[in-house]
This record gives sequence, C-alpha cells and structure tokens, in this order.
Amino acid sequence: MTMHLELEEHYTERYDEASRLGSTVKGRLELARVQDLLNRYLPAPPAAVADIGGGPGVHAGWLKHRGYDVELLDPVERHVRQATDAGISAVQGDARRLPWEDEEFDAAFVAGPMYHLREADERQLALREAIRVTKLGGFVAVVAINRAANLIGSTLANTLIERQSVVTDILRDGYSPRNERMAHTTYHTVAQLRAELTHAGLRGVMIHGLTGPGGWLTVMIDAHYGDRPLPDSLQEPDPLRTALECARLADRYPEMVQSSSLLFGVGQRAIL
Repeated sequence: MTMHLELEEHYTERYDEASRLGSTVKGRLELARVQDLLNRYLPAPPAAVADIGGGPGVHAGWLKHRGYDVELLDPVERHVRQATDAGISAVQGDARRLPWEDEEFDAAFVAGPMYHLREADERQLALREAIRVTKLGGFVAVVAINRAANLIGSTLANTLIERQSVVTDILRDGYSPRNERMAHTTYHTVAQLRAELTHAGLRGVMIHGLTGPGGWLTVMIDAHYGDRPLPDSLQEPDPLRTALECARLADRYPEMVQSSSLLFGVGQRAIL
C-alpha cells in the first residue's frame, strides 16, 4: 500500500483528526502550546501563512480567526473537505510539490509531513518547498515526534511489554513497520531534527519541547482515566493548567527539550 493510500485509510476510516486536539487532555495541551509558539514567531496579522499538512484546519481556523491570511494544503481528501466546510481556503496536495509561487507567504507551518514522510530525502523536499514559498526572512516552523515518546508513553500506560518490539524498532531506527498506532510514521531525535532543518537551508534553528515534561501528566490521565472522573488530587488545580505551566517553564531551559514527546522546530529563511 502506498503512503498516500495508507494516510487516506488511517485518517478516513480509523482516526478522527478533527477531534484529536479537543477530545483529550494531551490534545488540548498540544493545541495551546502550538498557539504559544506560533504567537512567538509569526509576524502580525494579516500576514500570509501556509499551513502545510494542516489536516482538517484546527490551527488554520485559529490563525484565520486572528486575522491571518491562511492557505491550507493536506493530502487527505476528508481533511480538505472539513477545512473547506469550516471556511478555510484549502487544497488537496503533496508537501513535496507545493502549488504556490515562490515567496508567496510570510511564514509556513509544517506538521504532518515531518512525521509521515519516512525517508529523509522526502522530508528535505518538503522543507525546501516550504522555504521556497516563504519570503526571505520569514519563519518556517515544524512539528516532529520525539523518538523517545513511545518508550516513555507506553511505560506510563503500562503497555510497554506488549509493544516492546515496536518501541525497540523506533528507538533504533526512528520507524517501525509494525507500528499499529499511526500510519507510515517516523520519529526524530532532537539532533536529527535540528540537522534536517539546517540542511534544508534554515538559519537560527531553535528546537522547543512542544508538550514538554508536563505532557506526560496528560498522557497518564488519558491512558488511565479517559472519560472517567479524576480523583481529587488530579482535579484541582486543573491538570491541563499544570501541564501547560510545566511546558512553559521548561521552555526556558534548552536541556529540557529531550523530555518532550513532541518537538517544535523553527528557523528563518536566510536573507540573501
């Protein structure tokens, strides 16, 4: 099965990306932190932003609401339809061959391609395309999954023993053909992500811990409680508030990036 068909099946038949960032504590933390970090790097609205691999448009909708001129691209037909229905300008396409002109946008945000493009040369194509459509001096931001995330997450969920072969593959290779969780997914080390962004031509690359160490509190809650009531010790203060404050505090210390399940990388297109 080709990557495109795998993604179509995963996001159409097995997985509802439209609800992910609002249906779990971990998802709500990820959403809040993406907004934190985009606020830090994006120029003021009404700047033009390319949302590449933007799914059903959760981030694009937020950007549009803030006054940005957003264009979304995603390979999955269902996502493009959902984004369009939400009033977002969206097109079905491939991050490695963007349909836009050179320097059309003030900034670009690349999420899905960094973990759904398994081969490094394909990720380089996507990064260089994002850079191409971004104006000189503009920022390109990406989301990647930490290679250690499956090890820590499955331990907290007490599923490590049953998933040990998958976790071992990912720790060793950054990929597992036996991974049942996400279609065609690759995982980065911090050094690997920094090197890929730099090699693509971005300057001043920074890697942030998107969910930070506080993200593991949300993983534990989602894994063991789901929709069930939380015990008093986990209700007050709001665990989302705790996790978010933890991630923000850790963001001041670069050595803490390694503790985050998700990574947020950002760099600037060089001014020639």
